[in-house]
Amino acid sequence: MEKQKKEASNAFVWFHSTSLSGGAMIISAIIATYFSVFMTDTMMLPAAACSVIMFIASLWDAINDPIMGVIADRTHSKWGRYRPYFIPAPLLLILFGTLIWVNPPFGTAGKIAWVLITYIGWGMTVTLYTMPHMALLPACVKNDKERNKIVTIGAGITAISFSIGNTFTLQLKAACEKMFNIKNGYIPLMLLFGILALISFWGLFATSKEKYLNPHDENSKGALKKVLKHKELIPFILVWLMASMGYGLMFASSIYYITYYICRPDLIPLYMGIVSIGALISMVVFMPIALKIFKSGHNALKWTQIISIVLYVLLFIFGGKNLTFLYVMTFIVTAISSMSNALTIVLVNDAIDYIQLKEGISANGIISSIKGFAQKCGTTVVSSGILGVLAASGYIANAIGQQPKSALIAINFLRFGAPCISALVLVLCMLFNPIEKCRPEIEEMKAKMTGSGEDE
Repeated sequence: MEKQKKEASNAFVWFHSTSLSGGAMIISAIIATYFSVFMTDTMMLPAAACSVIMFIASLWDAINDPIMGVIADRTHSKWGRYRPYFIPAPLLLILFGTLIWVNPPFGTAGKIAWVLITYIGWGMTVTLYTMPHMALLPACVKNDKERNKIVTIGAGITAISFSIGNTFTLQLKAACEKMFNIKNGYIPLMLLFGILALISFWGLFATSKEKYLNPHDENSKGALKKVLKHKELIPFILVWLMASMGYGLMFASSIYYITYYICRPDLIPLYMGIVSIGALISMVVFMPIALKIFKSGHNALKWTQIISIVLYVLLFIFGGKNLTFLYVMTFIVTAISSMSNALTIVLVNDAIDYIQLKEGISANGIISSIKGFAQKCGTTVVSSGILGVLAASGYIANAIGQQPKSALIAINFLRFGAPCISALVLVLCMLFNPIEKCRPEIEEMKAKMTGSGEDE
């Protein structure tokens, strides 16, 4: 049998994998892990105020995802629908990714306004490049195996980026402060990783070609209705929401857990290293194995989350009693559960193919935006929810060893209890995947695609 020709060049694979998952992901990892602590412990903003800030900013970030998806699908340019956005987005990422870490000499009200504006700016920038990025892959590559390979490579780079962002940020920050004789090392870090993101996004613009696109619906409301009327997508939306919550909680709650529940802030680099290495092993080693064993992203996602539920329960009960047990079990559950965030991308491609089959339109941007909306809703729950729970529990900033019992219970729940619940809901949703019954029809449809694209 003649070997099937590769659709994607090595350059496209590299830039697709390193644009969203490289420098931009490191910036996101640093913000997700350290920005809440920066607000409460450096800017000295009340936890309750920070919770409101994060809720407003993250909710708007989620709302503008569908807007961006519709805009991307209806974009007409000589460069295509999705590629043009990769030019300005990394420039804005450098701008807002830097401003977010500035601690201005304002009063509390002024600082709240500053954080709200810059955080919204950063979130809208992420939307600007994330929606077109997710929409681009099925527009350039139709073969599922090749798509999954690119997704897997991107997942591995995501894990590496999170490892850098979570494990080495404090050391890199200190090195920058010493090298440049400044007080805030976050700013040069944002500039460095922002430049890396710019190179990758501009490289993706140069090496991509949108080939597999049907005409889109000129009526944006009509296009949304055509997509949202399919109840088959509801389990996918819930899965995207739960996966985002579980993954975000894993990182954002860890610093509070080690600092205040274990009372060992000196162990933050070690613990974050364990989490990051676990995520790296998950993406690079365990995810390909899981896909091979369970045959599909659907089954791999379901069974890895079932195992994770058991491990989270054990950690919730016994995690704080022995450091060795905590380290080993944290590594195992992270290595098993972390692949969920990458495996859900496979569901995006499935949903895009399904709508193309049922409606005869390419709604890549809209479906990507629905996934983004669900993901951002998860981020909103995590970012504002953590701070809200801490505020309600009586959390006291910088009071190591002096937190009230209610705050300690809340921190333990945020670290292991909440991810367990999100995994349980995810598994229940994965038991219903009606799109699988259309798999033969989808493959037949893709076999007929010529790769000529659409006439603009």
